[in-house]
Amino acid sequence: MKPDDPLLRILACPLDKGPLHLVPEDAAEALYNPRLRRRYPIVDGIPQLLPASGEQVSDDEHEELLKRMAP
Repeated sequence: MKPDDPLLRILACPLDKGPLHLVPEDAAEALYNPRLRRRYPIVDGIPQLLPASGEQVSDDEHEELLKRMAP
């Protein structure tokens, strides 16, 4: 998924319905909700947006993800 992908404008967090941010990762991309501090994986180009697919991140991970979020 690319930062300018139009799909990013319509994807929303399944929990709070707010926007998600693309975070490029070394091993795999993810979508991140900084409000709830939840990261959702992108597997084979498909965002996994079931509530159970998201994982809570620690405070340190949250700070790192904020730095890496695509503008």
